[in-house]
Amino acid sequence: MTVLLVVAKAPVPGAVKTRLCPPATPRQAARVAAAALRDTLAAVAATPGVTPVLALHGRLADGVDADALRAAVTGWTVLPQRGAGLGDRLAAAYADVAAAYPGQPVLQIGMDTPQVSPVLLGAAARRLAGADALLGPAADGGWWVLGLREPGHATALRGVPMSTPATGRRTVAALAARGLRVEPLPMARDVDEWADALAVAATVPGSRFARQVDAVRPVAETVLLPGGRR
Repeated sequence: MTVLLVVAKAPVPGAVKTRLCPPATPRQAARVAAAALRDTLAAVAATPGVTPVLALHGRLADGVDADALRAAVTGWTVLPQRGAGLGDRLAAAYADVAAAYPGQPVLQIGMDTPQVSPVLLGAAARRLAGADALLGPAADGGWWVLGLREPGHATALRGVPMSTPATGRRTVAALAARGLRVEPLPMARDVDEWADALAVAATVPGSRFARQVDAVRPVAETVLLPGGRR
């Protein structure tokens, strides 16, 4: 059975989605992040034939919507993230999952693509059974999903600069250097900037994420009248 690993941060105001500020306040940005995480967790929970695991940076108790998030991961394995940079934390998360679930392939996503669906995740998990590695590119040059049939190969991520326009390409190169054939998955848009939040929310109207984006939208779309009046 494939492990479906979510790597996420606790939605603590001032510590997550800071590039949404402005127009969002730090607390509003944390609520957007919490909604994105809840939608992601719900999609994973509804994906058949996978084992859900959360690798968490921080504590849910310190963030917004703590009770709802704790309820969402009831029955999940929740692991603390280890390491300094993101590449180190990802590699460590794969290693921890491999120790807990030996011999299982790992499909990993983050909390920045709340538009993911159980259908998309299930198809990727099934495909991973016959592939060395899968990677879904992000529109900004990074990636939103990575699957490894042998999770030990995630050590390659330690040498890949994260959050750059070349992250996706360099991840593929690092895995190929280990002899892996990396097969592509569909491209998706990460939520990093406010424009991303608007674009993604439009694809999932009525979702928790879209509702939180809509709560910020009136402030973001305020237009100054002549003379500085609103």
